[in-house]
Amino acid sequence: MSADAAARAERGRLLVQPILVAVLVVGVLLWAFNRELTATQQASIRLSYIATLTWQHVLITAAVVVVVVALAVPLGTLVTRPGWDRLAPVFVGIANVGAAAPAIGLLVLFYLWTATTGFWIGVLPIAFYSLLPVLRNTILGYREVDPSLIDAGRGQGMSAATVLRRVEFPMAVPYILAGLRTSLVLAVGTATLSFLVSAGGLGILIDTGYKLRDNVTLVVGAVLAVALALFVDWLGALAESYLNPKGLR
Repeated sequence: MSADAAARAERGRLLVQPILVAVLVVGVLLWAFNRELTATQQASIRLSYIATLTWQHVLITAAVVVVVVALAVPLGTLVTRPGWDRLAPVFVGIANVGAAAPAIGLLVLFYLWTATTGFWIGVLPIAFYSLLPVLRNTILGYREVDPSLIDAGRGQGMSAATVLRRVEFPMAVPYILAGLRTSLVLAVGTATLSFLVSAGGLGILIDTGYKLRDNVTLVVGAVLAVALALFVDWLGALAESYLNPKGLR
């Protein structure tokens, strides 16, 4: 596929994906509310309650992304600096452990270690689970910078910090955004498990439907979680398209 065809396909997907999300959300809610619901179902399938759980899910995802970016980008930058690069395999290996471990296992172990529950008990293990894509792509982005560009910057009298800020980091941004998009999808999907540690989220609907053998609540929770994952992926695609440095688009 040519570059122009790929760009057209990506633009088409950016137009279609939010429409698909809207169709999923509206469709599943109309399907649920146009049924005769039991008293138990009415307690779970209320717009205000669904909105609250969705907002909790969004907050968990946003907090995970903030933690991941705050850790992975500075760390990825550090281990690509002279004298620190030997530590890159160590930190990537640690992040690999988080990515390889089952997310539910990380949540349970963190709960057992802290002996508490709540928002951050859900956020931190998911952040560890989602760390690898951003860390790996940050390192890759810096390593893909043409050394001649760095030499040219230093030859113009720029300090190492200025070269990093004005040359290396902008060139690495597309890689970082690609990793962030992957981490976003991982975070929003894994956040469905955060109900296990009383952090909230749409997983509550899925768990309620499963435990009560209530397929309506189960389907509503599952479809809304899928729709939110697709919406977050779309936001990540927008970021990749419009937050890259202008000269690299």
